[in-house]
Amino acid sequence: MPEQLPSGFESLAASRAYFTQESLLAVETRKRKLFIGLPRETTLQENRLGLTPEAVQHLVTAGHEVVLEAGAGEPSKYSDHNYSEAGAQIVYSPQEVFQADIVLKVAPPTRDEIEYLHPGQTLISALQMGTLTAEYIAALQRKKVNAIGFEFIRDPSGAMPVVRAMSEIAGSTVMLVAAEYLARSNEGKGIILGGITGVPPSQVVILGAGTVAEYAARAAIGLGAEVKVFDNHLYKLRRLKHNLGTQLYTSTLDTFALSQQIRRADVVIGALSIEDGRIPFMVPEEMVASMAPGSIVIDVSIDQGGCFETSEMTSHSQPIFRKYDVVHYCVPNIASRVPRTATNALSNIFTPILQEIHQHGGINEVLFTNEHFRAGVYIYRGSLTNAAIGKKYNMRYKELGLLIAVRN
Repeated sequence: MPEQLPSGFESLAASRAYFTQESLLAVETRKRKLFIGLPRETTLQENRLGLTPEAVQHLVTAGHEVVLEAGAGEPSKYSDHNYSEAGAQIVYSPQEVFQADIVLKVAPPTRDEIEYLHPGQTLISALQMGTLTAEYIAALQRKKVNAIGFEFIRDPSGAMPVVRAMSEIAGSTVMLVAAEYLARSNEGKGIILGGITGVPPSQVVILGAGTVAEYAARAAIGLGAEVKVFDNHLYKLRRLKHNLGTQLYTSTLDTFALSQQIRRADVVIGALSIEDGRIPFMVPEEMVASMAPGSIVIDVSIDQGGCFETSEMTSHSQPIFRKYDVVHYCVPNIASRVPRTATNALSNIFTPILQEIHQHGGINEVLFTNEHFRAGVYIYRGSLTNAAIGKKYNMRYKELGLLIAVRN
């Protein structure tokens, strides 16, 4: 009997092309539990902390581990009990808290604290370019850590969220300081900051047109003061007027016009940003000497060298001195005057960043995918990656993108 050929249906049924096949699903990035350390700040005048108890509770609930050095929250009026109730582990030495994979500080670590760091660790803190030295960078490099300066971190809009938040606080706070020292109880001029019906308003001069100036001007105008703003960048002056939604006196840093306005001013605020490594303009001593007795100078830029020739750095415990009978308030880190507000602001920024690190599976992965966060990195696995630091101190640096691309 001749061999029977399979029917068309049998051939179709035998074909594997029509069998049910397993589909390949995308494998989710492995999420790692974060181990976060919050050391107590030992730097003079630093009262802020990186996370509030509420943020700690949120992170612990998500499965992460947070250790807090005892007393770290006290300057911000948060107790150890607040943090322990939120789920943080309280430790009693810096060595213990620096065992964390991610150390979140506000002030840069001291030389003693650098010794507690270990290879592969991630340090998130301020960098403070004004006080930086080549020896300090070399000490961090020897520890083979990832170091991130939070003042350089950018958001998707290109803005620097930490700088913006602290500048908003400083701008609002300086007007409270001015009002305090204009009062007769503090040997001031005995005038109100602002104005009332039938009385000429107080005169406020602001050097700079950035975020500090915006919030200082907003507070002063709200109180009824007459505000005059000086800056050499016309686009900043236009933006300031637009943001405030009002017409106000603006000018470039013309020496004659500035001297006339400073002589009449009750309050002068120096809030110029550093450019090319220096403050672009400094008010000479004779201008300050021409001010009326009891007037106030507030130098917000003192940590970058200052805007006034008469400025000398002061502290929160001794915030003022007088020269030519003009009150000088030259405290760096003005946000630490209101540390609880500042801690809440910082926590609102750092909590999403920590969540993103977890979401991407670790610090290396988030650096690979997030160019805005990458802007804050100045040391990666012990290698200097910040070109500005390298050029300033004649140090060898590497391109961060290339280092991340060949990561293990």
